[in-house]
Amino acid sequence: MTELRAWRQFLVLAEELHFGRAAQRLNMTQPPLTMAIQALERRLGAPLFERTQRSVALAPAGRALLPEVQRMLQVADDLPRQAQAAAAGLSGRLRLAFVSSIAYGPLPEWLRSFRHANPDVVLALREATLDVQLDAFASGEIDAGFVLHAKGATPPGLQVWRALREPLVMALPDRHPLTARRALTFERIAAEPLVIFPRAIAPSLFDAIVGHYRACGLTPLIAQEANQMQTIVNLVSAGIGVAWVPASLMQLQRPGVVYRALSDAPLSCDTSLVWREGASPVVQRFVGHVRAAQAQPSQSALANPSRPKDS
Repeated sequence: MTELRAWRQFLVLAEELHFGRAAQRLNMTQPPLTMAIQALERRLGAPLFERTQRSVALAPAGRALLPEVQRMLQVADDLPRQAQAAAAGLSGRLRLAFVSSIAYGPLPEWLRSFRHANPDVVLALREATLDVQLDAFASGEIDAGFVLHAKGATPPGLQVWRALREPLVMALPDRHPLTARRALTFERIAAEPLVIFPRAIAPSLFDAIVGHYRACGLTPLIAQEANQMQTIVNLVSAGIGVAWVPASLMQLQRPGVVYRALSDAPLSCDTSLVWREGASPVVQRFVGHVRAAQAQPSQSALANPSRPKDS
């Protein structure tokens, strides 16, 4: 393969069309430049320049190659910057999974600000529950993920940063008699049929909810299971049952559904950002970005919601 040095010599001569001026720009004398161009032409098997005693002009092969050589050298010159950017996490690809509930909280703003601060990072987003994410980590399909779990019950084997801690609230059909009450107690809703996610997709949170019933000597009546929080809320609107949902889901104003806090059922959930130890610089940059964003006052209100209002 022809060395980049030979192509740089060709490019300078193509710009100057004068061996003396080109040699001066290249910090060399004219005879070695002449010999280098001749050697390049021999390797290519075609003349690149048409020479007379008084002029130098590009030959057809030289004119055809010139734009390609310009692009090639521009790419080559940019390689150190690209390497430095990749090492600093300023470029590359981030495959990020997330549970649906955080999409109603601070995640959209975190993604917007991260894209703005890191325009050369390609984000590949995937909505997925905890069980799907754990499989994706095992197969190397994702780099990081936001997962939902019970308070303090973080997934093992991963680096963890808690992004949100929020109360669980009750979603009820708007035609339900209990919606007339501004405040509810667990005793009043304990016998209501539940719409809930399968245990497999968030075991710790499922166990925390069911455990609260059993601690009160009750067994929850599960009417329907559904994987996604949006689907659970839609089933509530259809009157299938009531549902425990993270307070951030109150942003999902689905017709036919109202949300109520329970004064005596202090159930809560965590949403954590998880990633593998020794993750790429891009992952580390994203982790640092959301940590900083969560610490800002405008984000703190979202990340630590106060007691939910009636809606």
